[in-house]
Amino acid sequence: MEELLTLPPCRVIIIGGGVSGLATACSLMKDYDLDDYCIYDRQTSLGGTWNANIYPGCAVDIPGFCYSYSFAPNPGFTQLFPSQAEILHYLLVVAKQYRVDQHFKGGVEWTAASWQDKSRTWLVTLKDIQTQRVFRQESQILISAVGGLVNPCEISIPGADRFKGSIMHTARWKNDIDLTNKHVAVIGNGASATQVIPAIIDKTKSVTQFMRSPHHIVNATNHQISPEWRNLLRRVPLLLHLIRLLLFLYMEITWFRFQNNRLGKIGRESVKNRSRTYVQDTAPKIYWDMLIPTYEFGCRRRIFDRGYLATLHKSNMFLTDDPILEISEDSVITHSGEAFRVDTILLATGFALTQYDVDLRGRNGKTREQHWKQYGHKATYKSIAMHGFPNFFYILGPNSGRLYTSTIQIIESCYGNASHQTNTSPPSLIGGGQKHPRAGI
Repeated sequence: MEELLTLPPCRVIIIGGGVSGLATACSLMKDYDLDDYCIYDRQTSLGGTWNANIYPGCAVDIPGFCYSYSFAPNPGFTQLFPSQAEILHYLLVVAKQYRVDQHFKGGVEWTAASWQDKSRTWLVTLKDIQTQRVFRQESQILISAVGGLVNPCEISIPGADRFKGSIMHTARWKNDIDLTNKHVAVIGNGASATQVIPAIIDKTKSVTQFMRSPHHIVNATNHQISPEWRNLLRRVPLLLHLIRLLLFLYMEITWFRFQNNRLGKIGRESVKNRSRTYVQDTAPKIYWDMLIPTYEFGCRRRIFDRGYLATLHKSNMFLTDDPILEISEDSVITHSGEAFRVDTILLATGFALTQYDVDLRGRNGKTREQHWKQYGHKATYKSIAMHGFPNFFYILGPNSGRLYTSTIQIIESCYGNASHQTNTSPPSLIGGGQKHPRAGI
């Protein structure tokens, strides 16, 4: 058995170099002047989901004014809904500004972590993905900032192994696969599908989209931000902060739509009606029944349309909700028996948001799965800490997701609670107390 290599201990280990991990690292530097930390990520570069998701058309689905850190607002976005490239560039600039890149090691995944009562530290097992070498490192604080958009939701379709063309998930995009004049199948109809289809439709011979249940689709015109406006925002930072504040307040106000009361019902019906009208005004009539949901607004994240519905009018675009039966060497075959000839299959099936694939053990060797099974749900304190797992914190942990606001706001709330503890422990042990085990501490 190969001997495990030991890395020098550090005060804080952050797992994840995306929006969450970067924000946490910046907080350690700017708020606590703490630079004794390491940050690891599977990707070879910082950026997280914005480094991994490079499919054509990839963009954020909320205004960019709100998709930036409060401590580093960005006046340079050229569009209301910035592209993946713009978001990634912004994150890398922030990382360099706060010297996070000097603490980052990419191409590394954590495979296990266990709490050591005697030393009051976490022993983290890390693996270099390229060399397969395994390392161990101790830290007083362990922060999981892996986010939810990490593990693609893979689907198993009979016959996929005999398909002679290419199959790839949008989150694992391969730039060497040329879609020019190809028959392309897109499986899925969420945010990724509705972004990638308008971006590839004109170069392909045909696109056939296979969907199951519809989403509420609303219009989201991607206004360009002129150089004059960007210069004004640079020169008058207060204006940028004001725009950001007003947008955040607007998103917070929309929370009433998710309340189980009369006002909430009125709000949901209003969005449903606007969505229905938009679909009927924009999409071909033959697709209305497929595209208009019958369930309540708020059960799933809405789709912000920037060209997808208009694409359905193109002669080389076809949408079907006929369930997929199997895949042959050159076709996707549906339950009705129809065979759609394709050269490439794109899986726009989202992510496995509930997958936690690391062996994490707290006090007395209790695993995370055992802890959650004991309480019957993913029990945490404010979505950041768990009882019996001292000084372990989540950023964007269980039950932290929101359908109505910017993820950045939630991230900053999480790291604000977590990074504060790095300045108090040891001797304080957050997550190790016995007062409120069901609350997670």
